[in-house]
Amino acid sequence: MGYVPLAIYSKADRSSLHVAKSDGAVCVGEGPSIHSYLDIDAVIKAAKTLKADAIHPGYGFLSEKADFAKAVAQAGLVFVGPSAEAISTMGDKVMARKTMEKLGHLPLVPGTKEGLSDENEAFKAAKQIGFPVMIKALAGGGGRGMRVVNSEDEFINLFRRAFSEAQKAFGDGRVYLEKYVTSPHHIEVQIIADTHGNAVHLYERECSVQRRHQKIIEESPSPFISADTRKKLCEAAVKAVKDIGYVNAGTIEMLVDENQNFYFMEMNTRLQVEHPVTEWITGRDLVKEQLRVAFGEKLSFRQEDLKQNGHAIEFRICAEDPEKFLPQAGKVTGVSFPGGMGVRVDSHLYRGYEIPVFYDSMVAKLAVWGRDRAEAIERSRAALLDTVINGVKTNIPVHLQILNNPKFISGNYTTRLIGEDFNYEPKKPSPEDLKMALISAAVAAYNREYRGPDRRQSTETSLWKKVGREEGLR
Repeated sequence: MGYVPLAIYSKADRSSLHVAKSDGAVCVGEGPSIHSYLDIDAVIKAAKTLKADAIHPGYGFLSEKADFAKAVAQAGLVFVGPSAEAISTMGDKVMARKTMEKLGHLPLVPGTKEGLSDENEAFKAAKQIGFPVMIKALAGGGGRGMRVVNSEDEFINLFRRAFSEAQKAFGDGRVYLEKYVTSPHHIEVQIIADTHGNAVHLYERECSVQRRHQKIIEESPSPFISADTRKKLCEAAVKAVKDIGYVNAGTIEMLVDENQNFYFMEMNTRLQVEHPVTEWITGRDLVKEQLRVAFGEKLSFRQEDLKQNGHAIEFRICAEDPEKFLPQAGKVTGVSFPGGMGVRVDSHLYRGYEIPVFYDSMVAKLAVWGRDRAEAIERSRAALLDTVINGVKTNIPVHLQILNNPKFISGNYTTRLIGEDFNYEPKKPSPEDLKMALISAAVAAYNREYRGPDRRQSTETSLWKKVGREEGLR
């Protein structure tokens, strides 16, 4: 589009790939996000130093802070997102519920109407709603500051943990409560609107594969909802954003029960991590449209121009121990991503990169497209097997096992898939696996010692022939 990309970074991210790729970058502070990426003054100062015209907030940190959007506008910069007023109305989870209740387009799950920070006050509210209840961070998403509470006995402890987690992640520990819907589907509708009165939906995404309330796999179209339900919830989402005068990209998130009744949950007033899924099935570049809208242009398409084409699935590749679900930090000693038709990878990893301890564990997004869901699943399996990240553990083995899970394959899975219908089982290497690993190590060592990079292929071929004749290899 002719724009010059500029960047900010923390001291912990000085070697991150986005710093090297940008045309200019400024450090905004120490590693902990509260001292860098959440520091509004530091970010604005960096933008002015770089002589930027606009700020795209991404999908974390300050992306849903009304104060930040307001500060960007006051600094004479373009905020690539909704207005501060819209973020205050819809980015604030409690205010969003009040707004939706007033508009009446989408039914609500019962819950609190104010942000809570006092544990005793929250406990009283939880008893009025009735257990089980869901505790949710007021200022953010991504599973941070979220807990399911099944009984009165565990409420105070889980409230404290959610409050502390939200405070660290978003600089705001306040939470709200809502009735926990058992066995729900998490369905979200992607919308975008311009300043000329045009608002459209780009269909839905199924986000029910979650671990600890954080999405790890998303797909579109949803294999669960009917065409009639899809039409109803998508149209209701567009009506809602039109009524509130919302501009730019956003996502209406809903819970859908087993009878396909849907309830408004919250709105994400930003771009989503899983936006490549929508881009695959609609052929539309959401970030490009965000920029057009932010600079006052009309959307480049109308609702009637949009169609769902094929099926897409996105996998969040996280640096974590798949057995314990614990985040991993450390040096990436090798990385190789898949390619080919219908395969997209968004990542900042490279060989030698040091994954810091301060941020979300997601290190790559693998988004795969197929002509139908069956082809998308097969292509996903191949792409995951072709993804190599050495030096740290990842959740790739978890994704591969989920793809083979009968409940997932059926398409009728809920947010309780992990833990109820699926549990990760570490695979022990077979003798054949160990044999292949030894062969690979021998080839690599021989090449380094005797051949060098120019003769790698001939060495591998001759060594494989030699190995094939030697049945006694151990």
